[in-house]
Amino acid sequence: MDATAKPLRIPPEMRIYAEQHGIFDLIQAMMKRLLVEKPEDPIQYLIDLLKNNNIEVPRIFVLGPPASGKRTVVKQLCKDLGATRISTESLLREESDLVKEALEYKANQQEIPSMLWINLVQQRLSKKDCIKRGWVFEGFPKTREQAFRLQAAGIAPEHVVLLDAPDTVLIERNLGKRIDPVTGDVYHTSFDWPSSEHVEKRLVEADGIWESETVAGLLEYQRNLKGLESTYSTVSRVINADQPSVDVFSQVLTFVLSRHRSVAPHTPRIVLHGPPGSGKSLQAALIAQKYNIVNICCGQVLKAVAADETSQGELIKPCLETGQQVPDSTVLKILTERLSKLDCTTRGWVLHGCPRNLEQAEKLNSAGFTPNRVFFLDMPDEVAVERVTFRMTDPVTGQRYHSLYKAAPSQQIQDRLQVNPRDSAESLQRRLNLYRTNLPELQELYSDAIYVNADQDPHGIFELLESHIVNRLPKPLSRRWTLSPSD
Repeated sequence: MDATAKPLRIPPEMRIYAEQHGIFDLIQAMMKRLLVEKPEDPIQYLIDLLKNNNIEVPRIFVLGPPASGKRTVVKQLCKDLGATRISTESLLREESDLVKEALEYKANQQEIPSMLWINLVQQRLSKKDCIKRGWVFEGFPKTREQAFRLQAAGIAPEHVVLLDAPDTVLIERNLGKRIDPVTGDVYHTSFDWPSSEHVEKRLVEADGIWESETVAGLLEYQRNLKGLESTYSTVSRVINADQPSVDVFSQVLTFVLSRHRSVAPHTPRIVLHGPPGSGKSLQAALIAQKYNIVNICCGQVLKAVAADETSQGELIKPCLETGQQVPDSTVLKILTERLSKLDCTTRGWVLHGCPRNLEQAEKLNSAGFTPNRVFFLDMPDEVAVERVTFRMTDPVTGQRYHSLYKAAPSQQIQDRLQVNPRDSAESLQRRLNLYRTNLPELQELYSDAIYVNADQDPHGIFELLESHIVNRLPKPLSRRWTLSPSD
């Protein structure tokens, strides 16, 4: 290969199409499945994969010590994600020669060999429901050896949930655990007792609930935990199970809906919305500086055009000098010209100050400038008033000061500070009212937008923005989820 040859540059319109339809990620996922499963006919395998629409189905392990709530979490995940629920117990209820062999070991009170477990798992995951809907596996693998054998067999989870709680909490939970033999639901004598008398009468004690048995199970789990963590370090997350079950499940669901970082080409197209004083300019500058993307402030772009001796500049100059609104058609024409330049199409952009309303947003989209990340920096109006009405600018240096947070360093500088007429209380209230009026329609248009509390340290805000820019957006959940009683 010629080392002097220029690298292939993907045209902007192709890049946008590929991002909108997930083409790069689709190809990456297909190649990964192909290399893991090594089918005899790769072309037919890929065709079937696309036909079944199962490239991004759930593949989840939920692991944890005894009484950490694995069963409750798995049942709720399967309900909400539409996935197949699997456990070692359910594997032994299947009908096959492998199951008969495993049951013989169990009848002789012998440990079922790891390789036999792997064969049972392979057999179950090859069935249509697991292929089509995905699966959530409860409490397996138990050892690093089993995890390695699963990998060798081409079974790789997308997410591994590691539930964790103090031993004293788990021992207390286990002692009061009761099982409904009809439904398999888990209840507790202290924390979660059934309201139905009929259900109460049929509850039975769970196996292995006594303290000595629980301690033995905890020691066994802790002995194998480090090996499991190292094996699944890139796809696992520890969730604190010593909190209300609603919070446990919410954190688990957020994690399993997250997507791992993609190596697909990505051109940032970011829009920052927020009321006056929410820090849009500062955050845009920080993002642009760190990721070498173009900082597009709509107001600055208009001022730059007005400074040029062009017909367009002469047209908007009176509006800017008198504080009047520049017509939307003119704003969008100037803005789309700027966003069409080579630096924006190749490096990406972060836009703030526009769109201000639904019409501007729709016109930007129709012009081909659809953002792939939209953030709403939110804060109360009283915070905006405090931030904006007390700020002043030094006309000599251009440095901005604030009466409460950043006073001028000397009386000489203090005496020459000026207040922007736009920062007066009356002007600010008009801008806030206009922002709040247009906000609902923009929120409806940008349904995947990310909301950030702007009433906090700027560096904390930047870290939140950065995490959503670098990582892929979470998978959408097809339906709302509700929580059932947990153990």
